[in-house]
Amino acid sequence: MGQASGVYWDRQAGTYDRTTAFFERRLLAPTRTWIADRVVGTTLEVAVGTGANLPYYAHRVDDLTLVDASQAMLDAAAARAREVGKPVRLVLADAADLGLPSATFDTVVCTYAMCCVEDELAVLRELGRVLRPGGRLLMADHVESSVRLGRGVQRLLDLMAPDAAHEHHRRRPLLRVPDAGMRVLETAASRWRLVEQVAATPLDIMSAPTSTVGDHVEGVAS
Repeated sequence: MGQASGVYWDRQAGTYDRTTAFFERRLLAPTRTWIADRVVGTTLEVAVGTGANLPYYAHRVDDLTLVDASQAMLDAAAARAREVGKPVRLVLADAADLGLPSATFDTVVCTYAMCCVEDELAVLRELGRVLRPGGRLLMADHVESSVRLGRGVQRLLDLMAPDAAHEHHRRRPLLRVPDAGMRVLETAASRWRLVEQVAATPLDIMSAPTSTVGDHVEGVAS
């Protein structure tokens, strides 16, 4: 996401849950249930934000790592993890450069983040890199609507969004999955395809390049 984007989300962290509450109830909550039903094993959540997914699935996994480019968002997610009684590992890092070992996780979760990353394909490749063979990438995102009115509203939202947010409501990560060396296992979508869920798995994770650990900050919340 970059340093500028991390600063932007630092500023949003304190009010994010309140400002998105309506959309959370009406549109996003069902997608979080869909994701939670598919989470297994050692799990990584990238661009965790305030940790809205954690109450849905944290109790199902033994080992959980949370990543975000915003320290304030990561702090909020750590607080939510404590609320649900889940010890977690915290990593401050960009989604395109996690600084984590290859082939480490059974499940990688990334929700409502691909719409605001700078390089969608680079992030998808990085998420695939850290998955074990047979592991699953689980995503949910705002995507280009299947109806004209929806697409018009999305274009307006993109124009209104601050530059630092990198909002792209009309992306469809599903279409970039093959380019990232993964195959789609399962999909689902809301009415008018305002949001879309994707489950994918690496084609050949062992041939992926090994990442060099850079300037990343780690911690533990318990």
